[in-house]
Amino acid sequence: VPWCDTGFWIERDESDAVPLGNTSEHMAGLFYIQEASSMMPVTALLIDNNVDELNTVLDVASAPGSKTTQIAAAIKNRGTLVANEFSSSRVKVLHSNIQRCGVRNVALTNFDGRVFGGWLPEKFDAILLDAPCSGEGAVRKDPDAMSNWSKESVLDIALTQKDLIESAFHALKPGGVLVYSTCTLNLEENQQVCHHLKDKFGDAVDFEPLEHLFENADAAITEEGFLHVYPQIFDSEGFFVARLRKHHSVEAPQVKKRLGNFPFEKVSTKITKDIEKHLVENLGISLPDQTQLWVRDKEVWLFPAALESLIGEIRFSRMGVKLAETHKKGYRWQHEAVMALSTGEEPQSVSLSIEDA
Repeated sequence: VPWCDTGFWIERDESDAVPLGNTSEHMAGLFYIQEASSMMPVTALLIDNNVDELNTVLDVASAPGSKTTQIAAAIKNRGTLVANEFSSSRVKVLHSNIQRCGVRNVALTNFDGRVFGGWLPEKFDAILLDAPCSGEGAVRKDPDAMSNWSKESVLDIALTQKDLIESAFHALKPGGVLVYSTCTLNLEENQQVCHHLKDKFGDAVDFEPLEHLFENADAAITEEGFLHVYPQIFDSEGFFVARLRKHHSVEAPQVKKRLGNFPFEKVSTKITKDIEKHLVENLGISLPDQTQLWVRDKEVWLFPAALESLIGEIRFSRMGVKLAETHKKGYRWQHEAVMALSTGEEPQSVSLSIEDA
């Protein structure tokens, strides 16, 4: 896929009876099935960014997790990636995909994306807002996508998108990058949403052109430098991608925070060393850098170190990886921890053929 060096189109023989999603490789988290054009926003977010310096990243509308896992892979599980999803039922799917792919630096939230500007102003180095939209770009794949379409619903969705992009802009650090994207085709949900932000915040907002994002990107470029992809251009679903830079602070909304008690306690250096020792002896796995151990009751959790600055600022549904449960003889290691931390080169691992597996 020209705009994603880890993306590939798959051709399969008609005799292949097993759906891709049921293959052992997919279940083991070795790949993610994703529409090609929806890989563009993450590429646009991370291009020209030193991924090692991205300490905090926000994915505002992240379920089912294609872009979240794409970001996590690109930044190599470093820093903290806050993945938000408004729908409670879709949070479960998001969490399942994160676990399956061995992502360990994610904290999940379950909020309307409009809260972030007030609750976490200027906290993120980079933000992806893949906004809820009317889905016109998916018509080629799903003819029913237009069954509930109306001009009124487009205008209504556009109002929500304008609220979301304002909130994301407030949550972005000065100097940071915000990518706004949709899988729809109309101007009201795309260019006009970006111009709304520019009209509101003036020279604090800069549009960064994307004609050099990949070879032949200029075939879909707008006069502002946005990518407005129609299906016939790249033989993909329709998509819109805009990259915006925040040049200086703007006044964020004021909110009153009411947070319950945080149920985790940070682990002492002594206990950390004991857990590390047992983890190496039992599984041959070492704790990665830029992580911290926290406990809740008899559970041991591994959090990304960069998450600590956000604790107490907003409520998280799920953070990091459950590493172990304690018992009188030591630790009971968790499957998700092995998925997230093992390399397959550990001396305790056994190689299986596909047939054996």
